[in-house]
Amino acid sequence: MKHRILLVEDEEHLMEAIMLNLEMEGYEVIPATDGLKAIKYFKSAKYDLVILDIMLPEMDGYNVCKNIRIENQHTPILFLTSKNTTQDKVEGLKIGADDFMTKPFDLEEFLLRVQLLIKRTKRFSNDNLQADVFSFSDFVINFQTYEVYKSDVVLVQLSKKEVQLLKLLSERANEVVSRDSILENVWGYEVYPTSRTIDNFILNFRKYFEENPKNPRYFHSIRGVGYRFSPFEN
Repeated sequence: MKHRILLVEDEEHLMEAIMLNLEMEGYEVIPATDGLKAIKYFKSAKYDLVILDIMLPEMDGYNVCKNIRIENQHTPILFLTSKNTTQDKVEGLKIGADDFMTKPFDLEEFLLRVQLLIKRTKRFSNDNLQADVFSFSDFVINFQTYEVYKSDVVLVQLSKKEVQLLKLLSERANEVVSRDSILENVWGYEVYPTSRTIDNFILNFRKYFEENPKNPRYFHSIRGVGYRFSPFEN
């Protein structure tokens, strides 16, 4: 079965070129030329990847991404845009994108990122079939729905990257996990995340799970090495 990609791009010649190259790689590509069409098409079918421009008619790519994430937390989103500042990238990642490439782009790198995004998401989904839920203390984490429960009440809805990082740490509970290992396993081919990015995720986890975030019981930073999740500490 072909992987289906929703390609959201309003520049006709670029749209045609991208479609041609993706179809030559064996993908089924559904084109959308504005933001409202993108949301309509996404709701009407299942996709393995969304490739999304930011500057679009009717609705910009940021709002398209937000709308998609309300409907679906799993399908990977790749921003492909001429907007290239660090702020643009950070904004895209904060609202739920998985990767960010700027125009003009290298075709070989683009096709590789598409391949890896689809492969990594499929592997993550398959792994979760065997490990949907993790619990510790008063918390229950559902890796399929991205929800954290406390005393049967939904405490917080996690982002996709938060779920991937938390799943990695839970699988290696009580071990020190290096920053390099986290970047490789959670962010994969993406080159822009830094250790500061991981620090921010750990700070979020402390807000969600720690009674006293400044004196953490579960999520520990090991200076110069990485992080340790100790879910069953007394």
